Amino acid sequence: MIGLKSTLNVIDNSGALLVECVNVLKNKVNNGVGSVGDEIVCVVKRARPVSAATQASVNAVKVRKGDVRRAVIVRTRKEVRRPDGTYVRFDDNAAVLLNNKREMLGTRIGGIVNADLRLKGWSKIVSLAPRVV
Repeated sequence: MIGLKSTLNVIDNSGALLVECVNVLKNKVNNGVGSVGDEIVCVVKRARPVSAATQASVNAVKVRKGDVRRAVIVRTRKEVRRPDGTYVRFDDNAAVLLNNKREMLGTRIGGIVNADLRLKGWSKIVSLAPRVV
C-alpha cells in the first residue's frame, strides 16, 4: 500500500538512502496505490554524501538528493496474501532504484525481498538479493 508521499528505504548500492513516492505507474485498478512489484516514480530525500575523491572513481554515487527516479517496490509493511492463504509482512517499506530502461541502478542488494517479485518479472532483483521471503 504505497501511495503519494510514502517514504521507502533504498536497499541497493545506488547511493540513495530514502525516497518519497510521487506517482505509482500503470496501476489504475487500485486508485494509485502500489504493492510489491509495482513501479513508482520517486524523489531522493536522503543520499550518501559524495566526497571529491570518490566522485572521480569508478564507484561514484549515481544519485543525489532531489533526483527524480523510477523504482520498484520490494517490501511493504502492508501484508500481502499469497495463493496458499499465508500473509507476508515486513518491518519497513523498501525499494530498488531503476533507470529509464527498467534496469537496476545499483549492482548489489542489501536486504530481504519478497518472493512475489519473481512472478511480476523482476527476477534480476530476486537473484541478487541475499534472502527471499
